[in-house]
Amino acid sequence: MHALFPLPSIMLDYSMKTTACIFALMAACGSVAQNASAQTFPTRPVRLIIPFSAGGAADVPGRILGQRLSELFKQQVVIENRPGAGSTIGAEAAAKAPPDGHTLFLLSNTHFVSAALYKKLPYDALNDYTPISQITNAPNVLVVHPSLPAKTIKELIALAKSKPNQIDYASSGNGSTQHLTGALFTKMAGIQMTHVPYRGSGPATADLLAGQVTVGFPGIAGMLQFIKGGKLRALGVTGGKRSPELPEVPTIAEAGVPGYEMVAWFGITGPKGMTRDLQMRLHGDLLRVLKNTDFQKSLRVAGHEIAFQDPPEKFYDFMKVEAAKWARVVQDSGARVE
Repeated sequence: MHALFPLPSIMLDYSMKTTACIFALMAACGSVAQNASAQTFPTRPVRLIIPFSAGGAADVPGRILGQRLSELFKQQVVIENRPGAGSTIGAEAAAKAPPDGHTLFLLSNTHFVSAALYKKLPYDALNDYTPISQITNAPNVLVVHPSLPAKTIKELIALAKSKPNQIDYASSGNGSTQHLTGALFTKMAGIQMTHVPYRGSGPATADLLAGQVTVGFPGIAGMLQFIKGGKLRALGVTGGKRSPELPEVPTIAEAGVPGYEMVAWFGITGPKGMTRDLQMRLHGDLLRVLKNTDFQKSLRVAGHEIAFQDPPEKFYDFMKVEAAKWARVVQDSGARVE
């Protein structure tokens, strides 16, 4: 039709301008819809996936945070524990959830340990998540059974050098943070100890208390009662500074292994594809909770220290550094998934 009856150029120009206006209006409406979505969030209960068992050291900060966010959101935050396979089961569920903010994921350094241990995963450990904020750090503590004749880090190192591979250290499993914390210690201290992996922190702690193994690198919170009761002796904390819960215990770095530092950390992410407005809305909500003094006190009692990473891009940069770091530690330790 246009070939026989060509439209006047003014009509074509008008049609093109009209089309451009329509597209611009659609884009503006989309932006407004995104903003509105972030402002009205949440519209239903929010699911917080914790890839560890209920009641464990990693579960504690997630549950405390979930309670605070429920109050802030005026919607229930449902804790969903999905343990197993080095946190990869929960990580897969989080990566495949809709990026609408109603599914959040408690990310930790274990996430990147597993990425180095498992040759093939159904998700990209770094890029299939929307970073929101780091929330806590949780240093471990090097403890020994009282039967071991070592009262300082230097004495332990000297004893281990005199008895290569005759001192055992327990961990919550092959490739766990406890295992790799111990592996890095032995490497940097220039000693050889025998790693004894258990199926979780409970059995490892039981044998440590019984003296079946004499060295361990567990989380601080669960060890306080045993340290203060004299059932275990604390030689050094694994973080870069002394723990407020154990102020008299030096860091491993200051006690004889310069440069040593290993901490467990936790952060909140969402699935990949979350809008920037929603990401920043959630980031702001998390900061409000993290700055609450009662919340900070609750986490300190549980052996955690508040960590601020602002804005989310800094958390992503931190995640990249951690991914590379744990890949090196796993490789150096020789840890592998059986």
